[in-house]
Amino acid sequence: MHIVRAVSFKVISTLMFAIMGAQVRYLAGAYPEGQVAFFRSLFALIPVLIVFGWRGQLRGALTTKRPSDHLVRGIFSVVGTFCTFAALARIPIADFTAIAFVAPLITVVLAAVFLKEKVHAYRWSAVVIGFGGVVLMLTPYFGAHAAFTSSVILGLIFALLNALSSGGASIQIRRLTATETTSSIVIFMTLLVMLVSLLTAPFGWRMPASTLDVVLLIGVGITGGLGQIFFNDSYRFAPASFLAPFDYTAMLWAFLLGYWFFGEVPTLYVIIGAVVVAGAGIFVILRERYLGLKRLRDTPVAAIATIADGEKDPDAPVLAKIS
Repeated sequence: MHIVRAVSFKVISTLMFAIMGAQVRYLAGAYPEGQVAFFRSLFALIPVLIVFGWRGQLRGALTTKRPSDHLVRGIFSVVGTFCTFAALARIPIADFTAIAFVAPLITVVLAAVFLKEKVHAYRWSAVVIGFGGVVLMLTPYFGAHAAFTSSVILGLIFALLNALSSGGASIQIRRLTATETTSSIVIFMTLLVMLVSLLTAPFGWRMPASTLDVVLLIGVGITGGLGQIFFNDSYRFAPASFLAPFDYTAMLWAFLLGYWFFGEVPTLYVIIGAVVVAGAGIFVILRERYLGLKRLRDTPVAAIATIADGEKDPDAPVLAKIS
């Protein structure tokens, strides 16, 4: 385990995704979500292909025996990408980021429903508390009817749908990582998002209005691709349970970028709600880690040898991220 490198890569990844979000926020609906998603996918391939190619991980990246599972994962990615860009065009970056923190809690619910995982009182309590934090974050919108416009309502709905799709993607990634490589998962996802977004071209794509807009559209893809790479690489040097809390540095970047570029200041409700949701999410992740280690301790020695020889570590990190 290389703690400094792992934490550095993790924090850089959250910064890259925050910069991507700020660029989308700056464009603020000037271009259709499908057009922005196309640029995001197309130019994300540049750093992704360079890094995976340099590591010799492209061989067989497009070969799979599970195309239907990749398709399901890709659908979650398509929905999440479109919802991310639609939400950022309508609500502040900090609000969107705080709501996105609910994704690990949604994963618990979906794992119980679709994977039939046993979820005990501790994790259900964290889910309930976390969703209470989301309600707290939304309180200012319900209280200030003048600010509760149809555009804001749509932005909040898209933000929640993004969190839901992220939870669904996490469940599907759990299934895929048993047999598929990281490069395969990432590239299939990127290509599918690019293909679907390209199909929206006849429905209102616009020529970029300025050189700055071109730079920003390309930047959305480059920063998104770099964020994906640094995110994946962080887990090569430390376990997921150790790195999980650093995901929430995204809130710091969202606050700083939102304030510097757009004059957006999150309300106290959003800050407190984000802390509640983040705390619940971290608890769920640490609880998962504890249960994984407990299962390992309770497994007979012979069975442990079999797992070590032929199966993946049940607590191994998931090396892919939506958006």
